[in-house]
Amino acid sequence: MTTSAFYLGLFEYYSISLDYGLVLKHFQVWRLITNFFFLGPFSFPFAFLLIIIAKYGVALERGPFDKRTADFVWMLIFGALSLLVMAAVPFLSSPFFGGSVVFMMVYVWGREFPNARISIYGVVTLKGFYLPWAMLALDLIFGNPLMPDMLGIAAGHLHYFLTVLHPLSGGKFILKTPLWVHKLVAFWGEGTQINSPVQRDPSTSVAFRGRSYRLNGSRTSRSNSTPATNQAGADSSAQQPADRGDGSVAFRGKSYRLNGR
Repeated sequence: MTTSAFYLGLFEYYSISLDYGLVLKHFQVWRLITNFFFLGPFSFPFAFLLIIIAKYGVALERGPFDKRTADFVWMLIFGALSLLVMAAVPFLSSPFFGGSVVFMMVYVWGREFPNARISIYGVVTLKGFYLPWAMLALDLIFGNPLMPDMLGIAAGHLHYFLTVLHPLSGGKFILKTPLWVHKLVAFWGEGTQINSPVQRDPSTSVAFRGRSYRLNGSRTSRSNSTPATNQAGADSSAQQPADRGDGSVAFRGKSYRLNGR
C-alpha cells in the first residue's frame, strides 16, 4: 500500500524515512515506524522482497511459530527496535529498514530449517542455513546496498541467540514475550498462542485441536478429553519420549523456546 501511494504521487519518500535529526529536533516520531513500511518503488527488488515475505515469512508462521502468534509479533518488534538502535550509529544509518526486517526473517528461517534444500533460480542448490548469505551475494552482484541486509542478519542473529542458543547452553531466558504483546494479539483476535497468559474470549474459535509433538515432547490430547486423562498422558510422556509413528523420537531435553521457561 505504501509503495502504491508513492507510485501515485501521494507522498514523497523522504517524508516517511528515518531521520534522527528530524525526530529529535522537530518531534517527527512517526518516522520511527513508517520507515519499516516502505520496500522501495515498484521494481524487481521490490517484487523479490514480497516473494521472500510470502514464502519464508509464512513458513515461519506455520512452522516454528505455529500457535505462537504473539512470539512472532514480538520477534518483529524486537528486530525493529534493534535496527533503530543500530541506526543511531552514523555509518550504519539507513533511510528505510523494511528490507532489513525481511532479511531478519530469512536469517531466522535459515536457522530454524538449516538442512532444507533451496534452489536459487534453478542454478544453485544449497542448504537453508546458507540462504541469507547467498541472498547477500546476489545483492552484491546486482549492485544493491549491502548494509541494510547485514543489519537484518545481525538483528536476526541477536534474536535467535537470545531466544534459542543462549538458553539451550544453560543461560537464562531473558527475551520472554511481554504480556502487552499477548494482550495485543488477543485484542486483535488474529492467530493463536497456545501458552498465552491472557484469558481467551470464549466466543472465539478453539485455539488448537488434535495432537502436538512439539510442545515439551509430550502429546496433547484432543479438546474433549477429561482433565484426568490429560494428566495421565502428561505423566506417561514425562517418563518416555513421544513416538511419531516412524520410529523417531519427537523431542529430547528441555525447551526454553516454547513455553518461555
